[in-house]
Amino acid sequence: MADTHPAGQPARLSITRTDVDGIRVLALAGELDADNADALREALSIEESSTPPLTVLDLGAVTFLDSSAISVLALAHRDANAAGGWLRMAVLTAPVERVVQLVGLDTVIGCYPTLAQALKP
Repeated sequence: MADTHPAGQPARLSITRTDVDGIRVLALAGELDADNADALREALSIEESSTPPLTVLDLGAVTFLDSSAISVLALAHRDANAAGGWLRMAVLTAPVERVVQLVGLDTVIGCYPTLAQALKP
């Protein structure tokens, strides 16, 4: 069983990967901070492939996002674009959305209210 905060939310970051029609979907849960930035960076790394890297992050269970995670996301977006692909974020929780908007990350990385919308071409 995962460690939890008193509120019942995951204390550590968990990352679950699925693929939907050639799009890598990473469902994240817990906190995105300096303690797990390397795990996030690794999960977002671009795999060698002949197809452009298409990734959607499902942030519906993320409770916290700090500057180290913002940096990882910005670099992952840059790398995906350079390889002819994209990175999108979906189902942002209110605290995460607030941070993303404050730093302007939503003007760089597409944000979608639902996973289904983020998966559309």
